[in-house]
Amino acid sequence: MILSIFSGLIAGILHTISGPDHLAAVAPFAAEKKQASWRTGLRWGAGHSAGVWLIGLVVLPLKAHFSISALSSWSEFLVGISLVGIGIWSLRKALKQKIHSHTHVHDGIRHTHFHKHSQSHRDAEATRHEHSHAPTAIGMLHGLAGSSHLFGIIPALMLPSIYAAGGYIIAFGLGSIIAMSGVSFVIGALAQRLSINAVLYNRFLLGISGLTIVIGIFWIYQTS
Repeated sequence: MILSIFSGLIAGILHTISGPDHLAAVAPFAAEKKQASWRTGLRWGAGHSAGVWLIGLVVLPLKAHFSISALSSWSEFLVGISLVGIGIWSLRKALKQKIHSHTHVHDGIRHTHFHKHSQSHRDAEATRHEHSHAPTAIGMLHGLAGSSHLFGIIPALMLPSIYAAGGYIIAFGLGSIIAMSGVSFVIGALAQRLSINAVLYNRFLLGISGLTIVIGIFWIYQTS
């Protein structure tokens, strides 16, 4: 039982950090959040785990009669669609940022400072509320997709008892939450450091947005 739990925890961590679709889905939200970005990963991980646990709840009692291939293929396709949507949303935000430069002379040395306009307090509050639930929903969609079944469900079906299988699946979900919280924290910390320079931060957002769209298109292509 303990070995099953430990194996599930490690599998959940490795599954989460090794999936480019996972990182692409979370990166735009974490980069925008910057401070407390780990909460974005926590929400994604919770949604991802809920999706895996939901499948496990259905499959384990009926494992001899249940096929998850149809659900897997549709979920993988929807993952690709969601990644393209996230990338376009993030790209629009990056392109809408108005970066201005101001030149000053200090002690005979000319300096150029860049800055961007921030959202109004009302718009910022609306954006935080609107996007606080998005990582959870996207994470759940990933949890219903095929690679989660490969690492989270199929090994559990091979375990000798339903208790060991249940322990593996629960630990797999907890590993996903821990891993994505850590990844989001790192992305947010990097964005926080780059935000000191408005130009670098804007290019960082553009790069993440473009990469997310490319990964989403690849995901759609491989499932079509």
